[in-house]
Amino acid sequence: MRLLSFNDYRVGIVVQNQVVDVTDVVDPGSAVVPEDRMLHLINQFDELRSHLERKVRQGGGVALASIGRILPPIPKPRNIVCMAVNYMEDGTLKEPAPINAFHKSPAAIIGDGDTMVLPDVPATVFEGEAELAIVIGKRASNVSAKDATQHIFGYMNFIDGSARGLGPTSNFFFQMKSRDTFAPIGPYIVTADEIPDPQSLQVKLWNNGDLMQNFNTDDMAHKIPRCVEWVSSIHTLEPGDILATGTNHRGLHPFQDGDQIELEVEGLGRLHIQVKDPLKRTWQRQTRLERQQLGLQSPNPPQLSGKYAKSD
Repeated sequence: MRLLSFNDYRVGIVVQNQVVDVTDVVDPGSAVVPEDRMLHLINQFDELRSHLERKVRQGGGVALASIGRILPPIPKPRNIVCMAVNYMEDGTLKEPAPINAFHKSPAAIIGDGDTMVLPDVPATVFEGEAELAIVIGKRASNVSAKDATQHIFGYMNFIDGSARGLGPTSNFFFQMKSRDTFAPIGPYIVTADEIPDPQSLQVKLWNNGDLMQNFNTDDMAHKIPRCVEWVSSIHTLEPGDILATGTNHRGLHPFQDGDQIELEVEGLGRLHIQVKDPLKRTWQRQTRLERQQLGLQSPNPPQLSGKYAKSD
């Protein structure tokens, strides 16, 4: 199933280009807080599934393009955990980096059609990392790798916004990653049964129509079961929690004012966002790989104009 949240947190199932509204199945007595309907569906999925499938068979869908606003499928996750340095960079790394992760604030969540806003901070560059995200379906505490898939509800697109170069160096992840609007997700959740092999999905990110990131999840250093095992050994993962699995850094490049971003992990639909920078700062349009091929020392291009730009 492709599960969508739209308008006033109604829940729909996407079938081709149609949306079947299943809110009355998920929340028949309107007893659930609207923002929690998707979480309620995840928690009760085993009981609700046959009723949801029957609703889809009855038809009555409307065109996806006509439904109004698409919302983040999980607007208020308890936890957003992001794996760090979790790709072999197209096999160019000799060995995996030590397994590591960081938390991202739930306040960073935005959805399809929303805007990532670049804050007034002296970042050396702003980037957005294309990622496959896991949605937890069943409580996971000290789960073994072999049992990890039993705790996965589904998958979705995820962009990990980053404000690089902020201090302090001992705790840079907090300032870099947990900014408002820095966690676009969606447009919907695809249940795990629809994705036969999440370790063989092509991940593509376009900026203004140009393909910038293009890699496969088979290049992941620490595979999905190991990620769930490791994170759940540190703290419990609850239904609706998000675990983002990392990115291949070679296509990372500056996000700047006016950019139109599209992310499509194979089988998960396409997420659209735009970027706004009230300060109208600009950077050179170069990927990390392009700079490496040019023999440049810094992976990030210099800021060309605007507040915080360094004079030559």
